[in-house]
Amino acid sequence: MSIIPSFPLSVTGSRFRVRYQILGDEKTARARAEDICIEQTIEYPADLVPEGGIREHVFGRIETFEPTGPDRYETVISYADEISGYEFPQLINVIFGNISMKPALRLMALDLSDDLLNHFRGPRFGVAGLRELLGEPQRPLLFTAIKPIGLSVEQLADMAYKLALGGLDIIKDDHGIANQPFAPFKERVMRIVEAVAKANAKTGFKTLYAPNVTGPSETMLERIYFAKEAGVTGLMLLPGFCGLDFVRRVAEDDSINLPIITHPAFMGSFALSPDFGVDHFVLHGQMMRLAGADISVMPNYIGRFSYSRDDCRRITDGCAVPMGQIKAIFPGPGGGISPESFADMLTVYGRDVAYLVSGNLHRQSPDLTQNAARFREILETI
Repeated sequence: MSIIPSFPLSVTGSRFRVRYQILGDEKTARARAEDICIEQTIEYPADLVPEGGIREHVFGRIETFEPTGPDRYETVISYADEISGYEFPQLINVIFGNISMKPALRLMALDLSDDLLNHFRGPRFGVAGLRELLGEPQRPLLFTAIKPIGLSVEQLADMAYKLALGGLDIIKDDHGIANQPFAPFKERVMRIVEAVAKANAKTGFKTLYAPNVTGPSETMLERIYFAKEAGVTGLMLLPGFCGLDFVRRVAEDDSINLPIITHPAFMGSFALSPDFGVDHFVLHGQMMRLAGADISVMPNYIGRFSYSRDDCRRITDGCAVPMGQIKAIFPGPGGGISPESFADMLTVYGRDVAYLVSGNLHRQSPDLTQNAARFREILETI
């Protein structure tokens, strides 16, 4: 017997849709789809909910249920816009909260209503805005991380200066460079800002510098505002540690107004299994756009990571798939990139891509400026 009264619910009727992959035979997969509808909404015994507003509008609805292979199905489930609260954390909670802890389920794609998307700003710059900042209307972008951990402030600043002289579009901190005693955050930021500005004044290029501002929660806004005052021209955040909604908060802050690079450290295990977790299309593409990233760093299909060519294509699609007013962003593949790989990667990523070059940039010769200039020259001719 239900203890919940039956009552009407005021809703607009607008719903967003989420596509899931489900493993199991047809009966098992269907039961899992029905479970998603309850687990991701009321998390309460469905038989105790009477006819009325909650059952009619709050329950998830199975819109489609189709086989995609042996013991493999895909279902589209819709949810009322209102249960998102029009807030990013709750939206993600509805999409893949409790069920992220259940087996055989994988989040494949988001189809958010225009009404819901209108509550999110997304990337401040996106592809078009970042190209305008850099004065590069067409070619793929080129960026690098200064590293390794253990270099002094002076050594990192010198490296940044030489790379900027060579015409890289963006220089960022390595994701492992934080506030270590051999290169403290504030001193490092000030010196590298000076080094990149000095190089730009010589070359006429518009190289951006994006420090890693991720840290303990009580320090991050202080670091961001310090970096902004020091003259940085971008920021890097690690949403696996600081949270996707913190990225959104920074992206939407008009007093910050800087391009944001997101790095996927800690988040790789969300996507690596083909049988559960979050598909690359959503994790590195759609979610990073909703959070406000302008470049989503990701593993390249060439190199030491396990992402496939198809994985990388799906990320590229997720960075550009139409999402209302949410801008398209740059995928930022890193790993194994060399001048010899540019032509092949063009077939996967197209031109709206930011190549994160590292080891091979240093291996070409001891002259970092010459190496960077060569990489840029090759990109300008393909």
